[in-house]
Amino acid sequence: MSDPRLRTLKIKTGVVKRLAKEKITYEKEAEQQRERVQKFKDEGKDGYEIRKQEEVLQESLMMVPDCQRRLAKAHEDLKKILETEQDLKEVEAYLEAEKVLEEASAQLPQEESTF
Repeated sequence: MSDPRLRTLKIKTGVVKRLAKEKITYEKEAEQQRERVQKFKDEGKDGYEIRKQEEVLQESLMMVPDCQRRLAKAHEDLKKILETEQDLKEVEAYLEAEKVLEEASAQLPQEESTF
């Protein structure tokens, strides 16, 4: 592990992995909060309680785009490192980084085509 490129590669890989998990967590949290708000409405809870739960939902929803933006940047950084460090292709950290990059791609915002 004397090569500083390997250390950088491992750090960037960890960042992408963490941000992908974070995004999934925020999406699950938002879905659970939606269900909680609906349950409160169905049960006829106090308007104040419903509004507070809706505020919590909005906070969760605001975190998803922020997390996506950070993930996209980290994903791009890791991709660039992999492109420039082709000589490390046989190293385990490089292979792990490729795997994480592929898995995280599913969490990136999809490009919208405009016609």
